[in-house]
Amino acid sequence: MANTVKIKINGREIQADPSKTILNVARENGIEIPTLCYDPRLPPYGSCLVCVVELRNQNRLVMSCTTPVAEGMDIYTDSEMALESRQKALSMLLSNHYADCRGPCYVNCPANVDVQGYLALANAGLYYEALELIRETNPMPLVCGRVCVRYCEANCRRKDVDSPVAVNVMKRYVSDLEYDRLPPPKVTPKNGKKVAVVGGGPAGLTCAYYLAKMGYSVTIYDKQPKLGGMLRYGIPEYRLPQAILDKEINYLLAHGIDAKTNVKIGEDITLTQLRKENDAVYVAVGAWTSKPMGIENEDHPSIIPGIRFLEQVKREGPPKLEGTVVVIGGGNTAIDASRTALRCGASKVAILYRRTRNEMPADHDEIEDAIAEGVEIQYLVAPKRAVVENGRLKGIECYRMELGEPDSSGRRKPIPVKGSEFVYECNYIISAIGQESVLNFAEGLKITKWNTIDADPETYATNIEGIFTGGDVYTGPKAAIDAIGAGRKAAMVIDNYIRTGKVERQRPEFLSKKTLLLELDKSFFESIPKTERTKIPKEDPQKRIHNFEEVDKLITKDMAERETLRCLSCGCNSVFDCDLKVFAGEYAARQDAYKGKVKRFKVDDRHPFIILDANKCILCGRCVRYCSDVIGISALGFVNRGFDTIVKPALDKPLQETTCISCGNCIEVCPTGAIVHKVISDRPGPYRTIPADTVCSFCGVGCKMTVNHVGREIFYINGKPAEKYIEGELCAKGRFASYYFKDKRRLYSPLSGGTRLDLNNAILEFSNGLNEAIKKYGAENTAVVISERLSLEEIYVIGSICKKLGVR
Repeated sequence: MANTVKIKINGREIQADPSKTILNVARENGIEIPTLCYDPRLPPYGSCLVCVVELRNQNRLVMSCTTPVAEGMDIYTDSEMALESRQKALSMLLSNHYADCRGPCYVNCPANVDVQGYLALANAGLYYEALELIRETNPMPLVCGRVCVRYCEANCRRKDVDSPVAVNVMKRYVSDLEYDRLPPPKVTPKNGKKVAVVGGGPAGLTCAYYLAKMGYSVTIYDKQPKLGGMLRYGIPEYRLPQAILDKEINYLLAHGIDAKTNVKIGEDITLTQLRKENDAVYVAVGAWTSKPMGIENEDHPSIIPGIRFLEQVKREGPPKLEGTVVVIGGGNTAIDASRTALRCGASKVAILYRRTRNEMPADHDEIEDAIAEGVEIQYLVAPKRAVVENGRLKGIECYRMELGEPDSSGRRKPIPVKGSEFVYECNYIISAIGQESVLNFAEGLKITKWNTIDADPETYATNIEGIFTGGDVYTGPKAAIDAIGAGRKAAMVIDNYIRTGKVERQRPEFLSKKTLLLELDKSFFESIPKTERTKIPKEDPQKRIHNFEEVDKLITKDMAERETLRCLSCGCNSVFDCDLKVFAGEYAARQDAYKGKVKRFKVDDRHPFIILDANKCILCGRCVRYCSDVIGISALGFVNRGFDTIVKPALDKPLQETTCISCGNCIEVCPTGAIVHKVISDRPGPYRTIPADTVCSFCGVGCKMTVNHVGREIFYINGKPAEKYIEGELCAKGRFASYYFKDKRRLYSPLSGGTRLDLNNAILEFSNGLNEAIKKYGAENTAVVISERLSLEEIYVIGSICKKLGVR
């Protein structure tokens, strides 16, 4: 070829135009090189240093966006030298990127539910879409909306203002409201591979669900008569009604999952047999045995293990308990057992706990509900022995305790007070000091000293090839949401294992976190007005202790709307389309690799359509250069020099008071969330929108645009890209059309002389007016001029009338 040079890229020979850069030639040949500051419409800038490639025959790195190709170049885009350099460049950019990709609610949820996203959707009235978003990573929202331990709320930043957002209340609200609207389950065509899931609790059900959706033939084996595990047999009906649980489980099974109940692994079928018959096995049998208290007379028939007691109530119905019941323990099982004992007829129920209320692991709201129902709680009390006389339980002898130094759990260790023994008279004792698994079926599996199955913490793979584990049998007793999160992650690992034969950890999602750079500025919270947290309506305590009907009631729509407004929207609006986030994850960049001075800026939201957040700016210069070189406006610029450089309008003016024409093309070219749409909603998102390509109708030019919507709501509009790597262009009216659509001053019906008309009367009014003009001036001297904003249907009607009357 004439006027070409011969080069190699990743060992592949290419004839290239010497006037082009390495980046251009690579992309023309389908070879991707990451860039942040490059835009084909602008001269190369070379500020981000992410596009570096190695010139193997020169043993050096060059920026591919600024370096023209030359004869004999031996280029490697993914060499160790290039990858390491990109990682360092990205880590350097992130070292001053004071931003949160996600809020702490998402980060601390074991299932990584997009809390901020579904609260924003609920705020917009998109309750069904909110439910769909929850179910992407948590397929049991009906259950979790009632029993979740709410790690999201425990880590909610709103608690530094007043109290955490009532996230779980909102999860239940949208789930109860919209669950029946979910489409009939669609069974994915089978891929010919089989997986056995041992255990039908939350971990097993979740793993089975996601594997079934991937096309696997999944069979769940469970020892109980019905699926659900501890959700069914360990959580009382007044917290989680069986009908709700059945609805959720049946919906999951309808995705093509088989279930075999009343099957005991190790007796009816062995683990070895399951492994031979399946491509993989997932073991999630839970923790069903109460730990012994280790006290004298513990085997007395009036001393009941808490798990067995709760299971007995579910399987056989409530037993008749008369007299006083003492519950030993401070976790959720202890609270559930105490409240259940009241409903079984106990005249008095007392919980004895060896630490204080502050150390009590049970859910705060459950503790309050127990106290409201009349359960007595004695703190700093531990059992010494059960007092039995003539074969009958008379009480329990206890120590008074005091707290010493923190133990391995981080809580202060309780120490018996010498000479403090006393007897608490009672008729029954329920032991709820912990649970463990029964592993007599686990042939060949490695077991830990805590009597859990040993496995890789990243992949859940056991020492037996093809057998994976998760849930309480791996972690020890934890919450349902922990099991759900583990089940989903295990499904991904198992899928990869079956497809590739490799057991590999899933690449973790990169998340920028403000707290990796600086502690949060307390002044941020001081500026937020306090609002009261939504309180869940509950059945009257004196009525509810006589039945097992659900205690918590559904909140109202007004309550839901108010609660969504309490969300601080900590995460970034651009989390779904941030190039920096994508590349940081791909190249394993670390935000805290280069610690030093960090800049913090106030977010500029003075423009009616555009938000400027300099905290997220990486100084790539694309917005500045595009505004000046392509649009010809120069509304944005680099202010200050060196480390103090910031992109903003001159003299700190509001953007709308500069030469800015509000075209919003700066939003398109920004590779991070530093310049974003001001979404028309009380909550900014983030929204994982659905793109719909259309043509702008504000004028006759016919610019192509992409309307980004969720359900019926439009959240923002982009210009449709002209080609790959080139963002679309729009003017202010096209890009921010959704603002006009939702403007309260917008006309929704025709006007005639200031009077509103319906469409039929408007057409009649137009026809009458046109006839009068024809009578006065003649059809040949009359013309009708229409607006370019009219729809095709409106133009057709007007054209038909004009044609019938002989008017142009």
